Amino acid sequence: MATTATLKQPTEHKQKNPFAYRALLVFSILYYTRPADVIPGLNSIPVGKIAGGVALIALLAGLGTKKGRVKPPLEIKLLLLLLVQMCLTIPFAYWRGGAFHTVMDKFSKGVIVALLISMLVVSITQLRKLLYVQAASVAMMTIVSILLHRGGGRLTGVLGGIFENPNDLAINIAINWPLCVAFFLLARGPIKKGLWTLGVMGMLYGVTATYSRSGFLALVVGAAVALWEFGIRGRRLGLVLLAGIGAIALLAVAPSHYLSRLETIVTMKEDVGPNGQLTSGSSSEGRRELLKTSLSIMVHNPVFGVGPGNFEVFSGNWHVAHNTYTELGAEAGIPALLLFLAILILAYRNLRRTRKLLRQQDDQELRILTGALTASLAAYVMGAFFADTAYQLFPYYLVAYTSAAYRIASQPNPKGRAESEKPHFPGFRERIHGQSEKSELARTR
Repeated sequence: MATTATLKQPTEHKQKNPFAYRALLVFSILYYTRPADVIPGLNSIPVGKIAGGVALIALLAGLGTKKGRVKPPLEIKLLLLLLVQMCLTIPFAYWRGGAFHTVMDKFSKGVIVALLISMLVVSITQLRKLLYVQAASVAMMTIVSILLHRGGGRLTGVLGGIFENPNDLAINIAINWPLCVAFFLLARGPIKKGLWTLGVMGMLYGVTATYSRSGFLALVVGAAVALWEFGIRGRRLGLVLLAGIGAIALLAVAPSHYLSRLETIVTMKEDVGPNGQLTSGSSSEGRRELLKTSLSIMVHNPVFGVGPGNFEVFSGNWHVAHNTYTELGAEAGIPALLLFLAILILAYRNLRRTRKLLRQQDDQELRILTGALTASLAAYVMGAFFADTAYQLFPYYLVAYTSAAYRIASQPNPKGRAESEKPHFPGFRERIHGQSEKSELARTR
């Protein structure tokens, strides 16, 4: 009986739909590297949509078989319910066309990506690949942006989309920074260690070069949690000392007038620009007014809001609310806000449960990646207070990663999780073991 269990266990968590996973991996590479921004003519071909569609079709086809049936976790079910709520708001939207475009062309992608990750990623190897693509892409893009930056203004990403705006760029760097620290800890050899060190240090400087206060706050929260996970809880006291030295060095090389700009977080005075000049008006005051407006709209339109993507038009300010939570409540109603908060809470619960399971398992790699995801989630929760992220993909990537991590940790045979994709020769070791038992029994007789 023991031999039978041993034989079945390594193949129990074998990847059920490799084609769909590969399509998901291609989609992630395209999303984070954005080759259409660099290669002329490629933007006319929706390569990312094609890859995502192929992955979804392959997943649905796999679900039709008994072997491929996987129940989506609760947070993904709530995300699908959030999509339903978004669709219900479209007929009641202030601008129906804009609401339809926001839901179908933006938010639905996040739902599809989260569904794919939560149901396709069943091994630590698969999870590592996706996280590696994301962390390496953002680190490389940040360093290239710094090298091509001519100075005299805020750092912007060399790629478009979510990386073009300095505040969005800074928050994305803050979210992915703990992942780079995790891969630094997992790297073997001086070359790989050196490359990840370059990425970590470059991303730290990149946040300061954006002059983004929201990015700075997200980075501080993420770095503090990462320091606790890797340094204190992971008993790497040298890392704590290194973090202190790095913080001092970062302040020393930070762009001019950066500290003056950070002071406005507390003083609420006029903003200081990259060249030390006072900006026209105070964005702090403007953001407070946008916050009040979003709260007022949410109170007066509690069920369906004014429609996804309609806050700028409805308020007449032509600015986003710079707060994911209040803007989502204003645009999609209080039910949407409650669902969104519940999804984030469940993501944190996944990580907490994963850590509990890992206390009884010898899986250092998954433990480090779980700590990085915890820090990234904390950075996002903070950054979302100062940015409009509800319809972007990266928060739902993050939520789905926590689902995958918990599923992997919940599987029996921890070594089988890492070896499930490797060739397995059933019965070889068991036959040797059985022969030795027979020999021992014969000698005893």
